[in-house]
Amino acid sequence: MNEKIKDILERGTEDIIGEKEIKEALQSGEKLRVKLGLDPTGTNIHLGGASQFWRLKAFQDLGHQVVFIIGDFTAKIGDASDKQEMRSNLTDEEISKNMKDYKEQISKILDIEKVEIRYNSEWFNGFDLRKLIPLAMEFTAQQMIQRRNFKERWDQEKPIGLHELLYPLLQGYDSVAINADVEIGGFDQLFNLKAGRKIQRFYKQKPQNIITSKMLYGLDGREMSTSWGNVVNINDEPKEMYGKIMSIHDDLILDYFEFCAFASYEELQKIKEDIAAERLSPRDAKADLAFRIVALYYGKKTAEEAGEYFERVFRKKESPEDVEKVKLEEGEMGIIDLLESCGMVSSRAEAKRLIVQGGVKIDQNIIKEPHAKISVKKGMIVKVGKRRFKEVT
Repeated sequence: MNEKIKDILERGTEDIIGEKEIKEALQSGEKLRVKLGLDPTGTNIHLGGASQFWRLKAFQDLGHQVVFIIGDFTAKIGDASDKQEMRSNLTDEEISKNMKDYKEQISKILDIEKVEIRYNSEWFNGFDLRKLIPLAMEFTAQQMIQRRNFKERWDQEKPIGLHELLYPLLQGYDSVAINADVEIGGFDQLFNLKAGRKIQRFYKQKPQNIITSKMLYGLDGREMSTSWGNVVNINDEPKEMYGKIMSIHDDLILDYFEFCAFASYEELQKIKEDIAAERLSPRDAKADLAFRIVALYYGKKTAEEAGEYFERVFRKKESPEDVEKVKLEEGEMGIIDLLESCGMVSSRAEAKRLIVQGGVKIDQNIIKEPHAKISVKKGMIVKVGKRRFKEVT
């Protein structure tokens, strides 16, 4: 099998619906419309999400039409597929801010000029309610509630919003709007992807085939999620990206080599055998992994510099000579405000979590009180986690 086709069908794949049809289309040269949707509920694309774009790239390299849907309308609801709490509503301003850099980020992977980029507000702003009711009649409340995360919330008497139950219908209608042949997504989205097939049938379209990916786990061993702050983003600074990858759990090494560094299947087997036989230490495997991933997004020279920096600062315990500077007025400031002013957290919630977990230091002093007041002065070193430093000037 052509290596590109094999990657499309096998690399990091959890499940395929319509595998025979996809394989035949790929081998025949038939041009497919391949859909991926992403709601701008955050500003960054992490490695878990990026693995979907790399699958799209394999399709694109074979001449198929990639359709990337930015869910600027559906983001107002938010996909509840992996959420244990009801999502809060985003404003138009927040959505606009979140998606501002999406094109730049996916350009690191795809030939952006060949991507058909659509916003689902195109068909949902002014959507006729008379169209929604027949779609809703294709599903039952039981089908929605029996989904794993909704069932868990139901059993725990946690709120389930009616708007959350509408989400699969809207994502499914996206497939109708762009006439998708194939949709890809995470395994946790399987219900939504199948809804697309059902709604396409309702509109007399050929139902899309589906490829779902295995979950990529984050720095803390849970599913990689911006909500949990356990992510490696593809636009992280190279040194930060390298350091984050060095901190992953040892049992995730092979998954990252497969999903994020695209090691060949022969390499994966050898890495697995070498680690098991103690010919390769997990630390050295992660150093190789970190180099490959940083090089993928920033080039080999930058990856080498990031590796040297990590060795110098984190293995040999030297202070960073090129710590980034941030200009602040001297005086008293709340610790959360300080972290935000230094650009070291993405939200106040993340700042509070890091502080409570003991992940914030001011001049080597651990700050564990979220309401602490800090006397800001020039030369002060602010450290978040193991890898992020800022010096106040």
